[in-house]
Amino acid sequence: MDSLLANLTPDAELRRVPVLLPVALDQTYDYFVPPELSLGPGSFVLVPFGPQTRVGVVWDQQVGDSGKPIDPAKMKTIAGVLDAPPLPPTSLRFAEWTAKYTLSELGMVVRMMMSASAAFEPVKPRFGVAAVQGATLPPRMTPARERALAIAADGLIRAKAALAEEAGCTTGVVNGLIASGNLVEVAIPEKVYPRPDPAASTTEFTDAQAIAVEALRAAVDGENFSVSLLDGVTGSGKTEVYFEAVARALAQGHQALIMLPEIALTSQFLDRFKRRFGCPPVEWHSALPSPERGRAWRGVATGEARVVVGARSALYLPYTDLGLIVVDEEHDAGFKQDDRVHYQARDMSVVRASLGKFPIVLASATPSIESHVNARTGRYRHIVLPGRYSGTELPEITGIDLKKHPPEKGRWISPVLIAAVAETLSRGRQSLLFLNRRG
Repeated sequence: MDSLLANLTPDAELRRVPVLLPVALDQTYDYFVPPELSLGPGSFVLVPFGPQTRVGVVWDQQVGDSGKPIDPAKMKTIAGVLDAPPLPPTSLRFAEWTAKYTLSELGMVVRMMMSASAAFEPVKPRFGVAAVQGATLPPRMTPARERALAIAADGLIRAKAALAEEAGCTTGVVNGLIASGNLVEVAIPEKVYPRPDPAASTTEFTDAQAIAVEALRAAVDGENFSVSLLDGVTGSGKTEVYFEAVARALAQGHQALIMLPEIALTSQFLDRFKRRFGCPPVEWHSALPSPERGRAWRGVATGEARVVVGARSALYLPYTDLGLIVVDEEHDAGFKQDDRVHYQARDMSVVRASLGKFPIVLASATPSIESHVNARTGRYRHIVLPGRYSGTELPEITGIDLKKHPPEKGRWISPVLIAAVAETLSRGRQSLLFLNRRG
């Protein structure tokens, strides 16, 4: 079959394109393109599929073609094009690679890339209320109305519920002020993601950190694929170090992705990012409400979202100019997905960086065996932070040989441990004993 671009030339008498459906199938279906529609690879379209009309993605080549000629009489026509940014070409290749490696249907991988359903729906305007300047006060004023008008006097647009909560009244009071002409309903403007500033703040680094920072900056400056394992003990300042790589990628005009296990996506980390870059990042995780997921998906696809901090599924967002991936806590089992498409996000992020020809940083205090072996054999650059940033010493860990120091008869704690706990208690400090489930 001719290439998609050839099929879309104006002179072609019969235009048709392969469309991939986000279902458990591993092939595309050909559809006619109405002359009035303008679309290209990655476009989201509405197509008839059996008795339903479904959303599909225009692919740039046929997938799963049996080689048999297609009967034009059996082909259907694309019903419309969705007002959504198309998937970039790298996303198409990444989807194909993931499907082949994980032995998954390509349609299910694409379905994963379309996980924000609100991104493919018309944007619903949100309405709020604002004060009408110079309006005559209503004849019947109450303390609740006075509070609401005093708050609205700043000219800001607020949702009805937000104004009522701030004024300590009901939404009925707000509706009454709308009826009296003192408040007016207006559309709330869409939020704009702020752009992180690479130079918003500076950080003092130790000698070991400074060496690591320069190594990661050099990797970003190379603008080519590389993998760096940032291996540092807990408290060594790994986050501040890889923030400098993110800053360098932003300064070069690229997007950046910081992947964390979902349990590590805390307000503390987001606050650290805000202190360094002057604004919060774009979040992506399962707790986001559907409208916010849709806005984030579109922001990534349009390039408005410059830095994404998210869980494993953030890797499959449609980045237009991704220039750096950081996988923090790369050893964590939370990067494995065992539902539908089974994949290890750490490994897939290395593939995504290879396809996009940009660097990736794997950070951990206890690197996975795979990453450790790759670093020792030279496949990954190994950057080590041996000490804590604060200069404090790591706690001393000593194993107790129960053959040499067995517990007394009828007891299960070694005399060595009993003496250590007793000494700790005598100094007025606390002790903590962990037991496994059998214990």
